[in-house]
Amino acid sequence: MSSAALAIEPASPTPLLELRGISKEFPGVKALDDVSFAVFPGEVHMLLGENGAGKSSLMKVLCGAYRADAGEFYHEGNKVAISSTADAQKLGIAVIFQEFSLVPRLDIAQNIFLGREPKGRIPGTIDRRKILADARRVLGTIGFDIDPSTTVDKLGVAQQQMVEIAKAISQNARILVMDEPTAALSDRETELLFALIARLKADGVSIVYISHRMAEVFALGDRITVMRDGRRIDGVRPADVTPDQLVRMMVGRNVDMTYPRNFADKPGELLLEVKGLSSSTGISDINIEVRRGEIVGLCGLVGSGRSEVARAIFGADAVTSGEIIFDGKAISGEPDLAARRGIALIPESRKSEGLALLRSVSDNLVVSALKKLFPSGLFDQRSAQRTSDSLIRQLRIATPSARQTVGLLSGGNQQKVVIGKWLAAGSKLFIFDEPTRGIDIGAKSEIFALIDRLVAEGAAALMISSEQVEICHVCDRAYVMREGRIAGHLTRSELTEENIVRLGMHHA
Repeated sequence: MSSAALAIEPASPTPLLELRGISKEFPGVKALDDVSFAVFPGEVHMLLGENGAGKSSLMKVLCGAYRADAGEFYHEGNKVAISSTADAQKLGIAVIFQEFSLVPRLDIAQNIFLGREPKGRIPGTIDRRKILADARRVLGTIGFDIDPSTTVDKLGVAQQQMVEIAKAISQNARILVMDEPTAALSDRETELLFALIARLKADGVSIVYISHRMAEVFALGDRITVMRDGRRIDGVRPADVTPDQLVRMMVGRNVDMTYPRNFADKPGELLLEVKGLSSSTGISDINIEVRRGEIVGLCGLVGSGRSEVARAIFGADAVTSGEIIFDGKAISGEPDLAARRGIALIPESRKSEGLALLRSVSDNLVVSALKKLFPSGLFDQRSAQRTSDSLIRQLRIATPSARQTVGLLSGGNQQKVVIGKWLAAGSKLFIFDEPTRGIDIGAKSEIFALIDRLVAEGAAALMISSEQVEICHVCDRAYVMREGRIAGHLTRSELTEENIVRLGMHHA
């Protein structure tokens, strides 16, 4: 342990929870290697590291989802066992994972109190009135104004995240683990979350907070633990370190966080033209142009209709009026048709829409390029292997082999696989919906460098991002959406965070 790590222990001598010498191994991967980690009462403890560094594995051990191969647990100084989720819950540990654990067909109230439902007067029944009232109370504490009888499958990603937070709060957790909790939240929802964290802290709740956003680390963090390659690298206080130093600790190398681009003086020919596009999903009269050699941003508040536009262009949602002209020809209808024509959609929800989780990395990488790679219709294992191995190297996908099940990879590496399958297909237009959600800082630079290379070689990109700094640094220009419509268009010189917010929030 470094001298910096020794110097940051809080005044309280006894941690609320302490993990000592935790190790965890999977076939071909040492996920955790002799990791020690302590959480003190009423602190926000930031946990940083690249995807695959071991953060999620450590948190899964903490909450009992994984059983540690070696190591000890101490709660308020007393040795305890955490070998199941029930053990962790008894100790007041609750986790909000980046990938949600909600039941889509149940309503919000049922999801919040799943397994803890209040019993009705008749044996075997649930007190429906009480569960709704309790859910309203919990939702109110986090500032989420919604009918608790709404089924989860009707909610957007941001709203589902809020339900996950409400679920954790309802368990009276004393240690709350948050894995990228703001990844899908709007600025307003993020403010509410930060206010909630301040209240929880004041009540003595400890929060372990995993984030790739430096602003959050320095705004919220009391202490920072950095992990790399399954090991604890160091512990520091935010006041004693710079963002660049943290990045260096995380990745073991210097990383350019400005996402530099070679902006084209003059973009190429028109590749995508959207005219008067409307859909039953709530978008109306959408007009967009994307040219070869440029990255066009699509931004606005969560719920403004950005993803709906992407889905309509790709053919995933039915269009009620308007037309989509791609590479000089009108297209409509099915995602398969759009994919064959050269349109790629990298969706926000990669697990449910972007990957076959039970298949190998190799299978996922070649699935969109089968006709291109095997025009005869005969599958060639060696050719598939060469393609997948090349993409794994190109995208720096952290996997023991191409045969690894893709569902076992970290979130960031899964995202790389989704991008890789469209690279293999030779797509011309890449529609990125939150391409860096849950991706670490080092990988973000790589993703943006990749997108830049794609457009430099004649492709085009339409990029949706809730991180305005990404839009400003990466995009040639951007459309701003509000309430299902295009609220304005910003050229390169006009593209500032202020202008995005002004257009996205204006209600005149």
